[in-house]
Amino acid sequence: MEWWADAFNGAQQWLFESTLQPLLFALGLGNLLENGYAATGWLLVGLLQLVVIVAVFGPLQRWRPVEPVTNRATIRTDMAYTLLHRLGLFRVLLFFAIAPLTDMLFGSLRVVGISTLQLDGLWPGVTDIPWVSLLLYLVAFDFVDYWLHRGQHHFEWWWRLHSLHHAQRQMTMWSDNRNHLLDDVLRDTLLVIVAQAIGVAPGQFIAIVAITQLSESFQHANLRLWFGRWGERVWISPRFHRRHHTIGFGHETTPTAHPSADMASGTLPPTGRKAVLGGHNFGVLLPWWDMLFGTADFQLRYDPTGVRDQVEPDPQGRLRDYGRGFWSQQWRGVLRLVGKA
Repeated sequence: MEWWADAFNGAQQWLFESTLQPLLFALGLGNLLENGYAATGWLLVGLLQLVVIVAVFGPLQRWRPVEPVTNRATIRTDMAYTLLHRLGLFRVLLFFAIAPLTDMLFGSLRVVGISTLQLDGLWPGVTDIPWVSLLLYLVAFDFVDYWLHRGQHHFEWWWRLHSLHHAQRQMTMWSDNRNHLLDDVLRDTLLVIVAQAIGVAPGQFIAIVAITQLSESFQHANLRLWFGRWGERVWISPRFHRRHHTIGFGHETTPTAHPSADMASGTLPPTGRKAVLGGHNFGVLLPWWDMLFGTADFQLRYDPTGVRDQVEPDPQGRLRDYGRGFWSQQWRGVLRLVGKA
């Protein structure tokens, strides 16, 4: 742990001093040096992730693809989402927007005597060991992420934003960050508040986000792979997460029968049986929460992905359009949110 931390800190310092620091001074923004240093950390993490995605996940996709790639344009759009998020641009903007608000909130709580938790202080001598502390926070964040993900599928207004993520019919290693920006702002704001509430150090928070993002890129890969009977119950595989994206199954349930009964034949539940928002396999890193709360599905299947209203017309015979490029997808998400699309 110390070797990796020292190597990362050295690389971050070099990248900051050689690139961003001179730029900030040249622009007369020397007062932002501290924030710029933090932004360099996110940039470095993103660059490392992109190397792994291209050098490791890419060959795996070509080795055992679930389906042939037929629409490269939509994948290029997903790549734009990935670059926006993984190179730290989105998180830096979010930091400037919400950091003053969260600092004011937790400062006010301390003034009235309410202090934040410190999970790594639960068992002195054990939970404060760096790798134990990191694992503890990973599990805690994954538990919160599970419920946030269920919220994205449970609340109709939130689903109208989150459905953009599920509307990708060609899931690949680039699909994880295909989200509406409002959806990301809401989720990330809640995670930042949780991070401050349970005492996550900034370096640990970056590590947790990096591990989570890299795992999610792998889960979304166009890869026919599962981890075996027991491995599937330890860490989420591409097979497990693809079930979450399956049309007519991953994002909805039917009140009169378990959706898998219909999916066994590779078809959607009959239109006469009303489907409701819900779904299965919400876990982000660990399948434990799905197992604990009854939302896990371990069928070894690789079905088509997308949203029902992309393939099943509404009463007027129309299919929902989620947009093709980045800006059209964002605009149509706003229209769905206000009930205009």
